Amino acid sequence: MAKLGAGFIGCGRILDLNIQGYLDRDDVQVAAFCDLEQETVDRRAEQYGKHGPARTYLDHHEMLADPAVDIVEVLTPHFLHHEMVIDSLEAGKHVSLQKPPAISIDEMDSMIRASERAGKKFKVFENFIFYPPYLKAKELFEAGEIGDPVGLRFKMNSSMAPMGWEVPLEAWAWRIVEDMCGGGPCMFDDGYHKWSVAIDLLGKVEKVFAWIGAKEIIPGVSVDSPAVVVWRYARDKDIFGVCDATISDELHIDSKYYVIDERLELTGEKGVIWVTKWTADMLKAPAVILYKDGKVTEYNDMRQDWADSFIDCTHQFIDAIQNDTEPVLNGRTGREVLKFALGMMRSAHENREVYLSEFEV
Repeated sequence: MAKLGAGFIGCGRILDLNIQGYLDRDDVQVAAFCDLEQETVDRRAEQYGKHGPARTYLDHHEMLADPAVDIVEVLTPHFLHHEMVIDSLEAGKHVSLQKPPAISIDEMDSMIRASERAGKKFKVFENFIFYPPYLKAKELFEAGEIGDPVGLRFKMNSSMAPMGWEVPLEAWAWRIVEDMCGGGPCMFDDGYHKWSVAIDLLGKVEKVFAWIGAKEIIPGVSVDSPAVVVWRYARDKDIFGVCDATISDELHIDSKYYVIDERLELTGEKGVIWVTKWTADMLKAPAVILYKDGKVTEYNDMRQDWADSFIDCTHQFIDAIQNDTEPVLNGRTGREVLKFALGMMRSAHENREVYLSEFEV
C-alpha cells in the first residue's frame, strides 16, 4: 500500500490535534507545513520532523506543487477555505478541510463540484461524531435501548477563567469578524460540532430558530453568547432539538483544551442517554449514562480524551483514500451541517424561524 504524504496549510494551535492521526500509522507521513510565518513553519518542522521530511513553505501554491504531498489539511480561517480547497483539488490532492467549511452555500457547492471534477476525496473535518463516548451512546440508541426518540438537548458551558491550553490572541481576532468567520466563534464556529452530532444522530433538520446574545469578553469586543437554538427535525412527527450556551466569567472547568464543557441528553419513549463530557471534564461523571426501566447503567470503559476523536476521524479519512471509499464526513454531509449553521445565524439576525430549504433556492 502506497505511503501517503500529508501537508498542512495553517500551523496554528489546532494543528496539534489535527496532526495526531498522521503520527501513528505506517502508511502516511508528515510531508510539509505551510504558514505565513517562517518561525511558525520552522517550529512545526522541528516538532514533528521525525514523522516525515517536513518541508516548509510560506506560499500554499508552492506546497501544492510538492509531489510528496498527497493529502492537504486546510486549517486556515474560514474565509480562506474556498480558495485553498479549490487550489488543492486542482493540484490533484485529497483535502481534509477544517470546519466550518465555508461562509456560504455557494462556496460549499463550488468546492464539492471541484472535488468531483478532480476525482479526489474531500472531507470536512469535524471530530465530535468520532468521539468514542458519542459512538457508544449512538450504539445504545440504535440498539433500541431508549425506544423511539422524542427530543435532544445540548448544553454548552464556557468560561473566561484562565484554564486550558493557551491560544494566541491573533488566533481569536478573525473569529469575531463575521465576514471572515461566517458567524460567531461560539455558535457558528464551535457550534458546528453540535449541529453535526444533531444531524448525524436524528437526521435532517427542517427549520431552526435562534436567539443569540452578546457577551463582552474584553472592552469593546463581544462574542455570540449566551444563546438558545431550537430546531425541528424533518420527520413525520414533531421531534425537536435544543441547545443552550452560556459563558461564565469565573467558572472552573477542568480542560486540557478549550475551556468549554458540553453535555448531550437524548430522550426516547422508554429511556434517556447522556454523554456527560466532550472537550472538557467538568462533572467528573461516567462518560455515558443510560436510564432505562428505572435503572441507571454507567459506561466509562472507553477512550474519552477529546484527542481520541481527532485521531479516529483522521484514520477514517486515510482509510477512505487507501481503499477508495467515501469519507464519512464528505462534502455533502458538510453541506447539510453548514445549512443548519447558516440558518441559525439568519434566524438570529432576522428574528424568525428559518427553513433550511431556503438555501436550496
